[in-house]
Amino acid sequence: MKQSVRIISNPTAIQDIVAKARKSGQKIVLTQGSFDLVHIGHARYCEKAKSFGDLLIVGVDSDQKVKARKGQNRPIVPQDERMEMLTHLRSVDYVVLKEITDPKFNLIKLIKPDVLVATKNTYDSSTIQKLKSFCAKIIVLEPMATTSTTGKIRLMQIETVNSIKDKISSKLSKSIEDVLAEFKEA
Repeated sequence: MKQSVRIISNPTAIQDIVAKARKSGQKIVLTQGSFDLVHIGHARYCEKAKSFGDLLIVGVDSDQKVKARKGQNRPIVPQDERMEMLTHLRSVDYVVLKEITDPKFNLIKLIKPDVLVATKNTYDSSTIQKLKSFCAKIIVLEPMATTSTTGKIRLMQIETVNSIKDKISSKLSKSIEDVLAEFKEA
């Protein structure tokens, strides 16, 4: 399958796109995240982020970066699929891969967005102060939905464990009853 021109695997490649957009007077908006199991909250978040400017660039954490931050069993969806999925949201203009080896705030420093959009749990106040030297404006958004990918995964894991526990318990009880019955007969 041919990769979309809206998917940028090398962060430095976005600089030319940003320069052309700025030259034409466009306001650049940047947001970032893992976007694992894209849901309605992600779509609303990107739409809101886009409302602050003309060109929305979404930095997407690589599989290694997500695994390091969220645990060994993440991401659920591979980075290429997550990036492609985001290009199907009409609010997203470009997606850029963020590798675990990239320097801290690399994409922010490369783009120097007019607006950086983050969720309230992304950066603490001292980090926001540091980032202001690279961004004209930083906007912190509340969650756009009650959907939590991590919460959904945990619920699925709990339900699976409970189901397995019930099956084992049932079979174990039956096996114990059978063994006891054999001893009584003997």
